[in-house]
Amino acid sequence: MDQDGGVLPHHLQANLDENPWAGQGSVLLDIGGDVGALVVDMPIALVGHEVEIDPADGRDHPPHQHSHEHSHEHGHGHGHPHRAHVAVVPRRTPGGTRPSVVFPDLVEGGYRLYHPGTEDVALTVQVRGGEVTSATWPT
Repeated sequence: MDQDGGVLPHHLQANLDENPWAGQGSVLLDIGGDVGALVVDMPIALVGHEVEIDPADGRDHPPHQHSHEHSHEHGHGHGHPHRAHVAVVPRRTPGGTRPSVVFPDLVEGGYRLYHPGTEDVALTVQVRGGEVTSATWPT
């Protein structure tokens, strides 16, 4: 149920069941050397959906984590290689609440992000080691 007592769509409830505190606090970023992070501002319509990412040049996938607040990999039967993914969650910012995804530990290089539930690339980004790269999801 949502905070108003209504029933949440299945994809939203599944993410809250796995990590009920997603988006409620700060995200720990362990960056430096050749490791950076990526923050993508997302449309509100995608809150609760998962965004997948993979390296654009075919190198190994991003590190494996275990929380929808962080990137992770596990079998979903999507018919493609396992990709790291995170859920779109609303996050508090000084300017108000904004939906976003955070990939906290990416090796420097190019990455492709996919429209939720598809093989369609929505965004390509270049992550630099020791930095937080910011991007905006295309509308």
